[in-house]
Amino acid sequence: MDETYDVIVLGTGLTECILAGLLSVDGKKVLQIDRNDYYGGSSASLNLTQLYKKYRDGAPLPAEYGRDRDFNVDLIPKFAMASGEFVNILYHTDVTRYLEFRQVEGSFVYKDGKVIKVPSSQQEAVLSSIMSLAEKTSAAKFLEFIQNYDFTNPSTQQGLDLNVDTMSAVYAKFSIEPSIQDFIGHALALHLDDKYKDLPARDTYERICLYMNSMARYGKSPYIYPMFGLGELPQGFARLSAIYGGTYMLSRSVDEVIYEGGKFAGIKSQGETAKAKVVIGDASYFPDKVKKTGQVIRAICLLKHPVPDTSDADSVQIIIPQKQVSRSNDIYIAAVSSAHSVAAKGFWVAIVSTLVETSEPEKEIEPALALLGAISEKFVHVDDLYEPVSDGTAESVFVTRSYDATSHFESVCADVKDVYKRIVGSELKVEGKVQKIAEE
Repeated sequence: MDETYDVIVLGTGLTECILAGLLSVDGKKVLQIDRNDYYGGSSASLNLTQLYKKYRDGAPLPAEYGRDRDFNVDLIPKFAMASGEFVNILYHTDVTRYLEFRQVEGSFVYKDGKVIKVPSSQQEAVLSSIMSLAEKTSAAKFLEFIQNYDFTNPSTQQGLDLNVDTMSAVYAKFSIEPSIQDFIGHALALHLDDKYKDLPARDTYERICLYMNSMARYGKSPYIYPMFGLGELPQGFARLSAIYGGTYMLSRSVDEVIYEGGKFAGIKSQGETAKAKVVIGDASYFPDKVKKTGQVIRAICLLKHPVPDTSDADSVQIIIPQKQVSRSNDIYIAAVSSAHSVAAKGFWVAIVSTLVETSEPEKEIEPALALLGAISEKFVHVDDLYEPVSDGTAESVFVTRSYDATSHFESVCADVKDVYKRIVGSELKVEGKVQKIAEE
């Protein structure tokens, strides 16, 4: 470790591992270390022993769950949009050669006390109870407008400039009722709250297009998920970095961060010193360089049955729009099973998550927990959300953002691209695949 590197990365969360992999491919000499004895940080997947160590002080594992190694339980619930930027990065770096993905079977939304499937075909849309006939007519005209909209062709714009006009104005144009606005804004555009309505409509337009393109790619749902859990993703990028010369060290504490002339110069760890001109790290390594922006509650639930009212699906996402439960933010349920090799046969892992709004966060997720049926075991954690107080360029210290409450990886990709640009000085291009080199 007593060497000089181009970049030191602290933590092996997904964001940090993607950046380490990308910079290694760019020819940078990268050292990545983590205080934990496993990859992934707060985005890891844990077996039952690790899960009970983290949440139950190492209590004995119930015999009913079977083999410890059959479980790979995510700490955060995220799915990948099939046509999203995260999949583009996976393809560009060829990390897909280390991973196997499986489609998430269904996407659902909670409305008027019922769990209803988000239509994945024209036939399902016609038969769905999610809208009345009149509402389906106005929604169909709206979606046709979205599909045909061309920013360079005024004849497709119907008098609306999506760079300027708000989403509320677009809804008004097509007489979209409030309940259908909830469906479009939260089940399709995947907004966390209703602030988007007062902003220019382009972002929502792009989100809807992403959802529709992802749905069209495989059908059933717009989401895909890695076999053996999300913890495989950081390891895939770690392997990419190692192939290009990156060095990894687990179970290594950072005893001191070294600065020279007000800029990062290196770290001390267990009696050794590593030098570099740039450091990347998650908020836990730089508590003095971040600010708290909120909290997210996540409840990991082990079930012995599929989520009720989802047609016995092996994997689902359920979105509970904020207004359905008198909240300011949506609640998400992400459920996977043995079909994804994350649980023993006959078990499901459902994770409920939302942004915290009150002093009693567990009460906030009760409407979601009630949809799960009998819960065999529940692990609840409330995490603080952090973001850096500066862009890091003055000190060459680049701190990543906490994983938010969104149900997909697009915000992670935005952070990766932002940090990459600040370090390298140019945009991350994910066109085509990187040139392969021989693996040892």
